[in-house]
Formats: sequence, structure tokens, C-alpha cells
Amino acid sequence: MEKPLAGKYYKEKWFGVLVSLFLFFVLLCFDYSTSILGVYSGVNLLVNKHVRPFYIKDSCFGRYIYIHDDLPTRFNYDLLANCQSLSTGSKALIDQGTNTGDNMCHHLVNSGLGPQIGKPGKVLANKSWFITNPYLLEVIFHNKMKTYKCLTNNSNLASAIYVPSYTGLDASRHLWDFDHNVRDASAKDLVNWLTRRPEWKKMWGRDHFFVAGRTSWDFRRPDNGSDWGTNLRFLPGSMNMSMLSVEGSCWRNDLAIPYPTNFHPANDSEVVQWQNRVKKYKRPHLFSFIGAPRPGMQKSIRGKLINQCRASNNCKFVHCGSPGINCNDPVTVMRVFEKSVYCLQPPGDSHTRRSAFDSLLAGCIPVFFHPATAYTQYLWHLPEKHTKYSVFIPVKEVEDLKEGMIEKTLLRISKERELAMREEVIRLIPKLVYADPRSRLESEDAFDLAVRGVLERIENVRKVIKEGKDPSVGFADEDWTKFMFPEAPEEY
Repeated sequence: MEKPLAGKYYKEKWFGVLVSLFLFFVLLCFDYSTSILGVYSGVNLLVNKHVRPFYIKDSCFGRYIYIHDDLPTRFNYDLLANCQSLSTGSKALIDQGTNTGDNMCHHLVNSGLGPQIGKPGKVLANKSWFITNPYLLEVIFHNKMKTYKCLTNNSNLASAIYVPSYTGLDASRHLWDFDHNVRDASAKDLVNWLTRRPEWKKMWGRDHFFVAGRTSWDFRRPDNGSDWGTNLRFLPGSMNMSMLSVEGSCWRNDLAIPYPTNFHPANDSEVVQWQNRVKKYKRPHLFSFIGAPRPGMQKSIRGKLINQCRASNNCKFVHCGSPGINCNDPVTVMRVFEKSVYCLQPPGDSHTRRSAFDSLLAGCIPVFFHPATAYTQYLWHLPEKHTKYSVFIPVKEVEDLKEGMIEKTLLRISKERELAMREEVIRLIPKLVYADPRSRLESEDAFDLAVRGVLERIENVRKVIKEGKDPSVGFADEDWTKFMFPEAPEEY
């Protein structure tokens, strides 16, 4: 009788062990699934602080972006379909080999990069060069966002909401319209549509951002009357959003990202090849300027700057207003910048210039005359210490630009410092170009840095909300220090 009892005892013992193991794995799986739910909802549901849950490493955590793909097409795709009504913004861009007329249609090809330059020659070297219209930044950005690796269809999971509106192209149709109601109609419709969406209620728009290929001033027309621009950025709903554009204003929710250049690499090796190429250039011109005077602008320093360049044997001047000179042709621009040590970048119609990024791309050290041309604009893309990559000659008033001042300043710079600045300029190139939207680089480009910057901005707003503070404080405030000159600029 002893044996059967013992066998039964051992069977029950092993059965108990198996049941215990089963329950352990069930609890483990429950713990595991709860941890995942906590991560994806943005809230840790495990209130017991002594429990150490198993988290899945999510490389996109905190970087998910939701695109308003349901945005009515009148705010984006319909504009492209009616490209005949969109001006290029420059007579020099009207016809570069085809009879396209003064409209954007020819420039919308290749995902907004524009026509590919078929024969880049010795100046450009590879086939990733295009005739890119800077106003199409919003189209290029949208096409790149479509392949962003951390997109989500769940707006509750998103850290940011991207509004794919072509605001600049839309505004260009009515910038000079005498009827303000006509000029502002589309902006009001856009804001009304967004504010009625459930995604808006999450942070009342402070997690929303959009991109414009024009300067932010084009959307800052005051209500007291003006002959230029729309009032988009003064609309209550719009003030809660962040706008990324080629030039920021004095309002903190207008943020600057680089102008698109004509170089859009398809892979990392093309970037490295270009960097190695510009390192080897011989630069016979001490400095150069590509542009035209602004006789109608009393505060423009361009007239005196051009005179100084013409008076020097060390300066190369290309007059963009001269017959036969096409300054929108990348070959024309890069041929000069590649042979120059320094490239002059005075303000033009506004403080910023696309030419500044062309010069950096060519390995030419930019010379700035106003802090708002670059230093207080492109905070996500350029070093905080501006003397690492550029020369600053502060000119508050036209009369401050003394005769021979530019050349004397540049000649005082040592060869060692010149070399160090050029090395920094060349190092910056990958971060200043927008890679071809149809491909993906391993390294970060201008798009990636812009996305990272706006995500960090929105996350800071979340922290303010969690601390119980008012998120509107500092979000869209005016900050005129952006346009102030430093009290003691560094000597060269």
C-alpha cells in the first residue's frame, strides 16, 4: 500500500509545480502586455513603483508624427493642379530651356526639386543637382515627411501634428490683392478647419506645425492696413501653431529653417564626395558678391558694398541684373563661390538670403552684416558660436560701411583661422541640404534637424503643461532681440 500512496503524492507535487509555473508565465505575460500598453499610450499604467516592467525599446518613442492627410485638397494638391496660377517669384526662373511661362508648373517635377540639371559639368560634378525654386520648400518638406520613419495613423500616439498645407503658394496668388477679405479667405478657412478637429483639443494646437516657403513676414500683415501679405499668423488659432519658414520673424512661434539649395543628394556617398571636392578647390578670389543693388531701399548697404567690391582686385562681382546673367542657374552661382575664400551676404529684400546657403555649400566662408541674416535665425542648423564658420562685419547704418572696410577686415584674418572656418563650413554641409525625398540618407539632413527641433519645442510645451503653468507664456511672444546688434562683436 505504501507504493501507490507515494506515487500519488509525487504526482500531486509535480502537478502543483507545473500549475505554479503556468501561473507565473501568465502573470509575466500580463506584466509584459501592460508595459507595452503604458509605453504606447504615453502613460505608465503600472502604479506600483516596486514593479520593474519589461519595456520594448521603441526607437520612435517621442518622435511619432501624425500627418493631417485628411486636409481638404484646396489647401495643397489643388494648388499644384492649378500651377499656372502660381508665379515663380522671379523673372529669371521663367524659362530655362523650355517654354513654361511665368508659373510654377515646370518646377514641380521631381517631387518639387525642379528640373534636373542634365549636364552638371565640372562645376557641379554629379546628377543630384536641380533648378530648385525656394518657394517650393513646403512641397519638398511634405514629400520628405511622407517617408519619415516615425509616422503614425494614431494621433493620440503622436508627439506632433504636421499640417501639410502649401501656405506660401496659396498666399502668392493674392499677396497684392486690394481686397483683404479675398487675400485672407484661405487662411481663415484653414484655421477654422483645424480648430474643429479632435486633434486640436489635445493641446489646443500647440503640438501643430506647418511649413512655408516664404518669409514669415508674408503672413504677418497687421489689421491696420498694408499693401502686402496675409494675416494668417495673427489669427487666434494660428498663433497656437509653430511655423517653419525660410525666415523667422520677431515672434517666437515663427522658426527659420534653411532655404533649399539646388543640391539634393540621393545617398550619403554623394555628400561625402561633394565635401571632398570643395576641400580641394583653389580659391583665387579673396571675396565675391553675387547679387544686385537695391536703389529703392534707402537703408540697403548693397550699393556701397558693390562699389567696394568693384574697387578691389581681390573681389569678384556678378551683377544679377545684367543681360545674359542668370543668377538662378546653379552653375553660374557655384562657379564663382567655388573660387572664392569669402562670400558677401548682405540683406536683400529681407534679412535672409538663399545665397548664404549656396556659399556654405560651395565651401565659401560667408560674411554677414546683420545678425538676423543667419545667427538669430537658423538656430537648429548653424553653430551657436558664429565665428567658427563665418565673418561678421556689423553695419547698423549705411554710413557705417566705410571705404575699403570689407577688404581690410578680411585681410586681417590669419590663414590658420581661415582654414579652420572653411573646415567648419564643409563639415556643416550635410546638415544644410535637403536630400532627395525619393531616397533616404543614413546621416541627418536639414529636414531631420528641423523635425528634431520642432519635436523638442513641443515637448518643452508639454513639460510646462505638466508643471501646471500657462503654455501660452513665451510660446508666441514678440522678441525683437533677434534684430539687435551685439554690443561687442569679436575682432578678426
